[in-house]
Amino acid sequence: ILALKGVGGYHLVCDATNSEAIAKLRERKERPTKPFALMVKDIKMAKELANISKKEEELLTSKERPIVILNSLQTLPSLVAPNISKIGLFLPYTPLHLLILKELNCPIVATSANVTDEPICTNIESLEKLQNVYNGVLEHNREIVNGCDDSVLMVVKDRVITLRRARGYTPISIKLPFKLEQKTLALGANQKSTVAIGFDKEVILSPHIGDLDSIGSVEYYKKNIETLFRIYNFKPELIAHDLHPNYESTKVAKEFEDVELKEVQHHFAHILGVMVEHSIPSKVFGVAFDGTGLGSDGNLWGGEFLLCDYKGFKRVAHIEYFKLLGGEKAIKEPRRVALSLLFDCFGKNAINLNIPTIKAFSQTELNALYIAWQKGLNAPLSSSSGRLFDAIASLVGINQIVSYEGESGLMLEELYNRDEKSSYPFEYKDGKIDIRPLVKAIIKENSKSKAVSKFFNTLIEIIATIYKDYSHLPLVVSGGVFQNRVLLELLLERFPNAYIPSQIPPNDGGIALGQTAFLN
Repeated sequence: ILALKGVGGYHLVCDATNSEAIAKLRERKERPTKPFALMVKDIKMAKELANISKKEEELLTSKERPIVILNSLQTLPSLVAPNISKIGLFLPYTPLHLLILKELNCPIVATSANVTDEPICTNIESLEKLQNVYNGVLEHNREIVNGCDDSVLMVVKDRVITLRRARGYTPISIKLPFKLEQKTLALGANQKSTVAIGFDKEVILSPHIGDLDSIGSVEYYKKNIETLFRIYNFKPELIAHDLHPNYESTKVAKEFEDVELKEVQHHFAHILGVMVEHSIPSKVFGVAFDGTGLGSDGNLWGGEFLLCDYKGFKRVAHIEYFKLLGGEKAIKEPRRVALSLLFDCFGKNAINLNIPTIKAFSQTELNALYIAWQKGLNAPLSSSSGRLFDAIASLVGINQIVSYEGESGLMLEELYNRDEKSSYPFEYKDGKIDIRPLVKAIIKENSKSKAVSKFFNTLIEIIATIYKDYSHLPLVVSGGVFQNRVLLELLLERFPNAYIPSQIPPNDGGIALGQTAFLN
C-alpha cells in the first residue's frame, strides 16, 4: 500500500486485483464497506471492468478525468465495493500515474489519503496521521498549494449528475438570473461542504471541502474562504448561512465582524441552487429529500414539498414526523429509525413482532427505547426521507447499522426490480404524508426485492400525488436522496421535464449556491 502524491493531494493505492491488499487497506483505514475508486490504465481496461455507455466514456476520457460511477461487470474482488454492483473508475491524469499503470498493467485502488471525514493530505506533515496505513510514500517536489479531491460523476437517463465537484471542475462561475445588491459570502451547510461568493450577477462556487467534523476540516474550510477572497479580491457585505446554530459553518459566520448575517433554511437553499443552475426566473414546486436539515419550526426536516421563489418559500407538505431514537445515533443505526416507526404503528406491541428490526435488539434495549420513544427522551422529531430509506433497509433485514452515509440507499438500489409496478398505501391529509400504512404493509411482504421495489414506487406516487395540485409550476428536485440512481430514474421516467441538479451536486455541496440567491 503506497501513499502516492498527485496534483490535489495524495492517494492511497494498492493492487485492485489483490484481495489481501484491499482487506489490509480497509482494516488500516477503518473503512469496512465504503466502495473504493479505481484508477485504470485506459478506456480498454475500463471496459473490461464495467458496462460503459457513450456518455460515460466521454466523461472518463475528458480532460477533467473525473471518477465515474458505472455498472460493474464484477470481475474484481468483491472487497472493492462490497454488497453493490457499481464501481467508480477514472483514468490517469498525471505523467506519474501513466508510468505506474503502464508498468503494472492492472487496475489500482486509488482512494483519497485522508483520515475519515478530514481533508485530503497535501504534504508529508499531514500524511503522518496515516503512517500506520501505508508501507511507503512516492513523493515529488511540486508543492500542492490548494488541496483538491477527485470529482465524482454519474450518468442517469443520459443526464450527467455531479456527486462531488472538485478537481477539474472548480472553481465554477454560475450566472444569477438577477443582480445582487450586496457582495455575498455563502457558507454552505456542515456536510459535503462548499462555500460561494456572489457579486453582481455571478456566483463562484468553491471545490468540495468535505464534512466539518474536525478541527482540521474547519481550518481547511477557512483556508478555502481566504483563497476565494484573495483570488477575487473579495470582501463580503453580507454572509448567508444555514439555520442550524451548531453547524460549524454558522459558527464561522458569527466570527465575522461588522458584516450583515442572513439565515437561509436548508431545504429552501437546496431548491434555490437548482433554480439558479437552470436559470428559472419564477416560482417553482420544490421537492427536497435528504438526511437532515433544521426546519423553521425547530424540527429536523428532510422529506419536504415547498413552493419557492427567490424571496422565500412555503412548506405545503412533508412526511409526517417520527422520532429519531437516540438522536445522532439513529443516523448510524437504521434499526433505531425503523423501531420508532414500528412504535408509531403498534405501540409497545411492536416488541413482540418476529421481524429483523426487533431481532436486532436485546429485550432490555427494546424496553428502554420504548420508554425513550414514549417520553420523547433524546428523540428529536424528523421528517427525513433519508432516514426513511434507513428504516426500510432495517425492516427488510438488509442493514441494521451503517458504516458510511448513503449505504442503505445503495443496498436498496441493488434489490429494485423494474418489473414490479405496484406500490404501497399511504395517507395524505392536511399537508402531512402518513407512512404508517406503508410500514405495516412492508413487514408482511415475503420477498425483499418486492418490498424494496414497491417502496421506491411509493415514493414516486407520493411526489405525483402532491404535485398534482401544483402541476402548473416547474418541478424542481434536490437533496442527497436524489443521488439514488433508482429514485432518480423513476422520477425522470414519470416527470421527464423535472429540473434536477446536474452541474451542482444534489447533496449539500449545492447549498452554498442556493444561499447566495435568497433575496430577502
